[in-house]
Amino acid sequence: MRRPDLSAPMTVAELVQYGPLPGVRILGTAGRDAQVLDVRIVDRREALDSLRPHTAVVLTEAPARSGWIVEMALRKAWEQAAACVVVPETAVAVHPPGALADRLGVPLLLIGGDALEGAVRIASAVSRPDAGRTALLADAAQRLAAAGPHVERVLAALHAALPSTSLALTDPVGGMLAGRRAALDSAHPVRLDVPGPDGHPLAVLVADSRSKEAGWASTVESVLRMAVPPLTGWAATRRLAEEQLDRRSELLLHQLTHPSEDEDEQAGAHVRAEAAALGWPLAGPLIAFALRPAVATEAGPAPGPALRALWARYGIGGPLIAYEDGWVSWRSAAAGSAAPDPEMWLRQGEAQLRTAVRAICDQLPLAGGVAGPAGGTGTLGVALADARAAAAVAAVPGSVVRADRMGPAQLLSALPAEALRRPAEVVLAPLLAADRDGTLLRTLAIVLDQGAAPSAAAEILGVHRNTVAARLERIRALGFDPEDPAQRLALHLACRVLLAES
Repeated sequence: MRRPDLSAPMTVAELVQYGPLPGVRILGTAGRDAQVLDVRIVDRREALDSLRPHTAVVLTEAPARSGWIVEMALRKAWEQAAACVVVPETAVAVHPPGALADRLGVPLLLIGGDALEGAVRIASAVSRPDAGRTALLADAAQRLAAAGPHVERVLAALHAALPSTSLALTDPVGGMLAGRRAALDSAHPVRLDVPGPDGHPLAVLVADSRSKEAGWASTVESVLRMAVPPLTGWAATRRLAEEQLDRRSELLLHQLTHPSEDEDEQAGAHVRAEAAALGWPLAGPLIAFALRPAVATEAGPAPGPALRALWARYGIGGPLIAYEDGWVSWRSAAAGSAAPDPEMWLRQGEAQLRTAVRAICDQLPLAGGVAGPAGGTGTLGVALADARAAAAVAAVPGSVVRADRMGPAQLLSALPAEALRRPAEVVLAPLLAADRDGTLLRTLAIVLDQGAAPSAAAEILGVHRNTVAARLERIRALGFDPEDPAQRLALHLACRVLLAES
């Protein structure tokens, strides 16, 4: 985005936006980008007959009180290509001719205070546009310096310096942190990253100006740039607090789920009280959840803050705690639910986690695991370990596995496919040579998944049982028998490794 040209002529919109006029209100939607090169004070009607182009026509109190003279001023301004008409608001308070200003494309500026004082302000801004724009930046810098590294104060200072602009601060994935939500609804917002020490954004400053005049966006960006240092300080402080909370929460969770043998009752009560103060669910039954990165990512900022923001938006309640190589959470199984039995609770938890993980995957590729229910914090550690084990075998981003439903396909998918690919090709070499389109390989894998049951395999494959039987005859003819206990494990492993590769 181009930096603003401080010496370019002032436009009508800028006279309003930069604030040289006290209590100004503008009527008329067209003509606001017209440049203002001169000022003409009009205290009698005859002066309207000779106006120069790009002139701000300022009517004094007496002629402005006659509505027909204000209308004449608008018409004369349109005929002679004047930039705008300026009148005291008190003079036209009853019937401001805004419709005529809109129809002619000549902005009508209603100002508070004396018209002559307004004319002097306009003349000063027009003669030194660079000074007017610099004054705006200086005013913004002064306000931001007084605000310090406090997000609400910084945004208040920006709103005061840019009164026609809505601003918001978001996390890197768009979650609202502070400011006005209207800024996020803009079709053409001004965005500026608030970088951390490593250069990756800690937050994003978003601005939406009601003014769409050319060049105003670059001016807004110049003001926003001055807000980056205090916001960087605020964001870095917030990130440090989050990291400290992560470490504290991980330690507290370990103390809660793995009490030491010599821990006395008072120490255990203190741990539970601290967990309760953080809002952690403690009363069972509890459903445990685990999340893990589903794909390797490039080096960059830790996804913790972004994931917490997404979890708050799409999650299913309960804390989200960084734990070893992933994140864990849990909630009361009966919270908000009248589910009659543990199986129903697990089904609901699995469905809700799958919905959340798939939504989060648009920003962060994750897989999930579900386990439980745990009777309370005494068995929560086991449920969390089971959920983490289930997440570890989830095959693809967005997938969720229940710990008590891990089957051969999930377990085999967790094995190191790259190291096993060549041995798998050796084991299945005759079948691969005869299998031109992969049909036999997939059929063998599904049959093994289903315990060598052709009917169940046919239903999954979407073919007739006789088709599966015919394919099995071809597979047996190549020397592979899925019902032979001596071959079954090696065949199953080889099929899954090669299908994962494809």
